[in-house]
Amino acid sequence: MANKSIYDFSAETLDGQPVPLSNYRGKVLLIVNEVILQLNALMEMYGDLNFTVLGFSCNQFGLQSPEVNHETLNILKYVRPGGGFVPKFPVFGKVEVNGLNEDPLFTYLKETLPFVNPVIGDMKKLFWSPIKVNDIRWNFEKFLITADGMPLKRIILLKYSITNERPLFKMLSH
Repeated sequence: MANKSIYDFSAETLDGQPVPLSNYRGKVLLIVNEVILQLNALMEMYGDLNFTVLGFSCNQFGLQSPEVNHETLNILKYVRPGGGFVPKFPVFGKVEVNGLNEDPLFTYLKETLPFVNPVIGDMKKLFWSPIKVNDIRWNFEKFLITADGMPLKRIILLKYSITNERPLFKMLSH
């Protein structure tokens, strides 16, 4: 993966159109595999500082996201998280982040920022094969990307809290 950056990859919109990630050149990015309310708060705090979240849906963790792409925004708005939620950042089509059919972007991110904890999780709730030590463990795992398109940090949390992000983003925003 030498001499690569996330700008060498693309993602599909919810309607299947490819978007080169080079479109985000010059921005600090947070790539996530779960779209939650707190991510809008991050956009409100840092969106004017050349920062954006890139959200991807994934159904490999407890089969929690069974919707098809064209249903995603309505699911977010009315069901999960619901309450009229509208993301303030791009939400891309569903991907597999682990296993034989994992999206190449996530292969790159996991190889660039490995995670070597041998504990994977409850195998009854993991829906991919083969399972590897660098795999994304669950939702709320994020990848922080520099404005040059280079993966900087893999953020692994069992429970999401916006306060876990503040120190890092304060450092980057100065």
